Amino acid sequence: MQLQDSLQQEVMTSVNKSLTFDVLYQVIRPDISTFIAASSKLPLKNLDYWECLIRWTISSSLQTSHPQYARFKNYRVGSLKWLDVCNADGFRREKALRTLSGGAPNSFLFALVVRKLNDWVPQVREAARDVLSLIAECSDPEIIVDVLFITLPYWNSWGRMGDREKDILMKIILMEKVTESLKKRLIYSTSGPVATVFMQAGRINALDAFLTEIAESSVQPTLRAKAYRCLFESKFVWAEGMTWQWIDKAYGIRRSVPVLKERIIDTKRPFLENLKMATIDRSPIVRRIAGEMLIKELDHIGDEAFRLAKILASDTSLSVSERGRYALADLGKRT
Repeated sequence: MQLQDSLQQEVMTSVNKSLTFDVLYQVIRPDISTFIAASSKLPLKNLDYWECLIRWTISSSLQTSHPQYARFKNYRVGSLKWLDVCNADGFRREKALRTLSGGAPNSFLFALVVRKLNDWVPQVREAARDVLSLIAECSDPEIIVDVLFITLPYWNSWGRMGDREKDILMKIILMEKVTESLKKRLIYSTSGPVATVFMQAGRINALDAFLTEIAESSVQPTLRAKAYRCLFESKFVWAEGMTWQWIDKAYGIRRSVPVLKERIIDTKRPFLENLKMATIDRSPIVRRIAGEMLIKELDHIGDEAFRLAKILASDTSLSVSERGRYALADLGKRT
């Protein structure tokens, strides 16, 4: 809480310093360098809170923070650039987006532009679609990946964001520098929603060529499990949103279930090779999937089925070993 209070004060101070008033020309000539420096320290959580704080500070600063303003009934406000992305006025948000040039200075400011894909003003969403790819081309890919990690897991809850807006982010992921950076972040992340980010990115073929590497080398077991399942089933499956499913209409009982979509992919490594690697994976989450696939494909595996079943049957994890024993019993009936 103390850190947030400190950051809040620093942001408010930086906004006030950025709005400098030119008495001679009666115009505000912004210098947002202090704001950019302060925003680089902000976490990519509670973005709505920080955006509202910036919006309020801009409005408050223009009205009260500079005594010399009282001498002028009307003054002109120059372009506030990145600051105006948070402006309460939709016209200024749209203008700010269309006047941005170059790459995003930091992850927070790039996240603000991405959030405009869900803006309540259609013209602002259109402006965000037009400029986001241009900004991404000039931005550090690590900045982009930072924002993808806090956007992809939750964008299905963005009610105003449509397919056209999602396509823009998918095209950004297809950029070579972003794909490479995203792959590395997925593999080496020790925490965070990597499996969800991976499956949402699977809407397009950016990561298809790295599936084997992700399955074998990723730090998080849940991601390795997702990658192996994609290899086994030759498809990506992701949640497109939520819908209601009736359990008992007579009593009005229903539940919320995910709407799933899929994309078929080509897998270069043979099924059996993937199965062998998954069987000896260091996590029972992955070995459990190996057992599931072994049972499912017993008729097509051949002589290796018995050896793999024995390995799984002797596993220290109960959920894995029971699958191995089931496979052994099934093979015993067939022989």
